[in-house]
Amino acid sequence: MNIIRYSDRRKGINIVEPSNAEPPPPPPPPPPPPKPTMYQLDIMLKKGNNLAIRDRGGTSDPYVKFKIAGKEVFRSKTIHKNLNPVWDEKITLLVDTLREPLYVKVFDYDFGLQDDFMGSAYVYLESLEHQRSLDVTLDLQDPQYPDHDLGTLDLAITVTPKEGDLRDPTMLLRRSWKRSSKHHQSLRLSDVHRKAQLWRGIVSISLIEARGLQPMDSNGFSDPYVKFRMGHQKYKSKTIPKTLNPQWREQFDFHLYEEHGGFIDITMWDKDTGKRDDFMGRCQIDLCQLTREHTHRLDLPLEEGEGMLVLLVTLTASAAVSISDLSINILDDPHERHQIMQRYSLLKSFHNIKDVGLVQVKVIRAEGLMAADVTGKSDPFCVVELSNDRLQTHTVYKNLNPEWNKVFTFNVKDIHAVLEVTVYDEDRDRSADFLGKVAIPLLNIHNGERKAYALKSKELTGPTKGVIFLEIDVIYNAIKAGMRTLVPIEQKYIEEEPRVSKQLLLQNFNRVRRCIMVLINAGCYINSCFEWESPQRSIFAFVLFVLVVWNFELYMIPLTLLLPLVWNYILVSSGKDTRQGDVQVVEDLMEDEDEDFDKDDKVPGSVRPDSHILEDMLASWHFEWIRVMVDSERKGFMNKLYAIQDVCISVQNALDEVASYGERIKNAFNWTVPFLSWLAIVALCVATLVIYFIPLRYLVLAWGVNKFTKKLRDPYTIDNNELLDFLSRVPSDVQVVQYRELKLEPGHSPNKRKKNNPG
Repeated sequence: MNIIRYSDRRKGINIVEPSNAEPPPPPPPPPPPPKPTMYQLDIMLKKGNNLAIRDRGGTSDPYVKFKIAGKEVFRSKTIHKNLNPVWDEKITLLVDTLREPLYVKVFDYDFGLQDDFMGSAYVYLESLEHQRSLDVTLDLQDPQYPDHDLGTLDLAITVTPKEGDLRDPTMLLRRSWKRSSKHHQSLRLSDVHRKAQLWRGIVSISLIEARGLQPMDSNGFSDPYVKFRMGHQKYKSKTIPKTLNPQWREQFDFHLYEEHGGFIDITMWDKDTGKRDDFMGRCQIDLCQLTREHTHRLDLPLEEGEGMLVLLVTLTASAAVSISDLSINILDDPHERHQIMQRYSLLKSFHNIKDVGLVQVKVIRAEGLMAADVTGKSDPFCVVELSNDRLQTHTVYKNLNPEWNKVFTFNVKDIHAVLEVTVYDEDRDRSADFLGKVAIPLLNIHNGERKAYALKSKELTGPTKGVIFLEIDVIYNAIKAGMRTLVPIEQKYIEEEPRVSKQLLLQNFNRVRRCIMVLINAGCYINSCFEWESPQRSIFAFVLFVLVVWNFELYMIPLTLLLPLVWNYILVSSGKDTRQGDVQVVEDLMEDEDEDFDKDDKVPGSVRPDSHILEDMLASWHFEWIRVMVDSERKGFMNKLYAIQDVCISVQNALDEVASYGERIKNAFNWTVPFLSWLAIVALCVATLVIYFIPLRYLVLAWGVNKFTKKLRDPYTIDNNELLDFLSRVPSDVQVVQYRELKLEPGHSPNKRKKNNPG
C-alpha cells in the first residue's frame, strides 16, 4: 500500500489518501443514487505548521474561523504564543449543498486591537469523496501578498450524505438564512438561528484580588490588570498601579450559550506606558465543573507566571429572553400580561432585586434605506441591543424597504439602560456595512405606541437615510429601579477602543471650558455683591447672609439643594425650558466630529476599532517591521509613537470625564430625566428628616462602624460610591444629543406601508 500525495494549487488543497500501486479495474457503474437532502460534515481541525509571525515577540496567538456561504460556523480556541499550534477540535455541520466551499481563515488574537490576518484557504467540498475521512493540508495565502509563505493547516474532513427528516440535536448548524427568490421572501426565522442567539444562563463573576504576583517593573512592583474572554464576550478590569497584591473588587456578567457550560480564558498583564504590556500569566475556568445557583470561590494559580487569582463565580438560570414572530408575543396575551404586571408590582419590590423589569421590542419594518450594494439594493438585517444583551433579525435580501415583523423580549436590569437598534447590510464573506442606528432610553418609551424613528449615523450625531418602525413596551418596578440606580452601572463589553481625534479633543476641551465658565461667572456674581456694583443686590445678599449664618443647621444643606430642583420644575412646567440652549451648543460642537470618524462601519461583536492616522502609520509598518526585525532605533521610535498616543487618549478621556460630570450635575437639577430628579427629591427629603431628628454624632458613629466592619462582615464585598453611581445614570449633554429623536419627513406613517422593492 502506497501513499499518494497530490496538490491542487488552484484550490489551495493538498489531499493525502491511500492507493494501491496497481488499482483494480473499475466496477460497472451503479444506478444513480437518490440525491441527498442534506450533507453532514465532520471536520477535525488538527494543527498548524510554520504559521506567520504577527506579534512583536516573534510569535502569534492563532485561532481559526470556518465560514460557509458567508456565515461564520465555527471559531477555534486561541493557542497563545505558538507558530505550530495543535487544536484537535472537532465540529459537525449540516449543510444543504456542497456547492458552497468551506472558507478557512486564520487570525492572530490581539485583545483590544484589530486581530491580525494570518492567511486563508478554500476547501471545495464538491471535490471530496463521500463517506471517507480525508486528510487535508491547506496552504494559507494572503490575496494581497500571494508570494508570502504563511504556513499550512492540517484537517481531516468526512462528507456524509443524509436522507429524510433530520432532527438530530447534535448537529450544530443548519444554514440559518437562505437567499430568497426574486418573487418570494421567506420571513420565517429558523429554530437554529433563534437558539444560536439565546443564552441559557448568566455567569456572574466577581474579580476580588490577586496575591504574590511577579514583579515586572524596575521598581520591584507591577501595574496589573486582568482580561476575561468567553467566546466573543470580553471584559477588561481596571489597572491597579504599583502592587503585587492588587484588589479589584469588580463584578460583571457573561452570557452562557452552551448547555453544558464552557470555558473562560483569563490572562493577567502589566500595564506599561509607551510599550507593549507585559504578560504575567494565564488561567482558565471550566464552567462544567461548577454547580448552578451557587457561588463558588476560586483560587486560581497563574500558569506561565507567579501568584494566585481570587474570583467568585455564580451560574444562574437564563433570564426571560426570547425571539418570536409578530403574531406570537407574550404582552398581547391578557393573561400573560397580567402575570408580568404582578411580577413587577410594588408588593414584590424586595423580591429578586436584580430583576427590575421587562422590555418587549417589536421590529416591524424599515423604509428608504441606503443602497449599500452595487446593484442599488441592500440586504438589511436589524440588531437589537440592551446593555450587553444582543439579538438580531433574519436578513431580507435585495430590499430597501424590508419587513421583519419580529418580537424581542429582554429582562431589564437597569431602567436607565439605552435600547440600541442598528440596521446593517449583510455582505458575503465580509463584515456587514452600517446603514443606520437609533438609541432610545427605556425611560423615554411610550408603551404600545408604534412609532417611526429616523435613522442616525454611527456616532448618533446626525441623520442618515431611512426610517425604522418600532413598537416598544416597558414594564418595571419603580422601587427596584430606584435601588438599582445606586449600584455600579454595568460596563458594556463590546466597545470601541478610544482613539486620538483632533475634533474630539477640541470638543471635550470646549465642554470643560463651558463648565469652568459657569463657576467663574458664579464667582464673579458673588464678588459683585461684595463690590456693591448693585446696591439693592448687595443689601439683599447681606441680609440673607446674616440670617443664614445666625440660624444655620446641618439639615439646611439638603433642604437648600431642593430649591433648584423645585425652581427648575416650575420653569419646565410653565414652558420656560432653558435646556434647549445647552443642547444646541453641544450639538454645534459635535457637528464637525462626524467627518473625522472612519466610515468603514462594522457589526458590533465582529467589530474592530475605527482607524485613525496614527494607527494607520503603525499598521503600515507593523508587518514588515516584524519580518525583518528592524534595529533598536526604529523600535524606540515606535515606542515613542505609542507613548504619544497613550498620553493624547488619557488627556482626551480626562477632559471628557470632567465635562461629563459637570453636565450630569446640571442635568440632575434641570429635570432632563424626571425619574432621576424625583429620586433626588426623595433622597434629599429623607436626608433632611434624618439629619433633623437624629444627632450628628450618632450618624457619624453609624457611618464609621459600618466602614470599619464592612470587610469583616463580607470579605468580598464590592465597594461603591452611591453618589457617583447616581450621577453615572444622568446623561451628559453629548448623550442628550445622541438620544434625541430626529424630526421625520412628512409621509412616514406607522400604519402606511411602502410597496416592497425586492428587485
